[in-house]
Amino acid sequence: MAENGNGAAAQPEQGAQEDKPKVKMQVLSQYVRDLSFENAMAQRKAKAERVQPDIQVSVALDARKRADTENQYEVIQKYKVNSRDKETEEALFVLELEYAGVFQVENVPAEQLHPFLLIECPRMLFPFARRIISDATRDGGFAPLNLENIDFVALYRQQIARQAEQRQQEGATQNA
Repeated sequence: MAENGNGAAAQPEQGAQEDKPKVKMQVLSQYVRDLSFENAMAQRKAKAERVQPDIQVSVALDARKRADTENQYEVIQKYKVNSRDKETEEALFVLELEYAGVFQVENVPAEQLHPFLLIECPRMLFPFARRIISDATRDGGFAPLNLENIDFVALYRQQIARQAEQRQQEGATQNA
């Protein structure tokens, strides 16, 4: 390793790394856009001791550029949680949450912006959405629902595959 004039090891040159600006992401705000909790079990006056819940969670993502702003994007996570009794198939509760964040994103190449917004930004928001879902189910009279971590990369890939399949079906319909 080369020494600089003071006897200390000189740092290797970064070259191309220094030429590229660093990706910057800042969370400007995050908020609940919509929250709905329906306790169907309480409406039927059923007893909680006798139910075995079967819980289904679906997640959808959306991102859009904010109007009249530069490099600002709104990313929205949409959660739908359905809980049914395993034996009777009757609904126990339904929870719907739209949780959003506004992000300032800079120096992300255009071809990487879409996956960045639908993978990295949701990762930042997820712990807060999970907490809201847990609190809402607990406050609704059920055990708190603590969602497992979500693989946003796999979710993004599924969304892209679905869109490609829709385009292919639309093309086949137009050609028929």
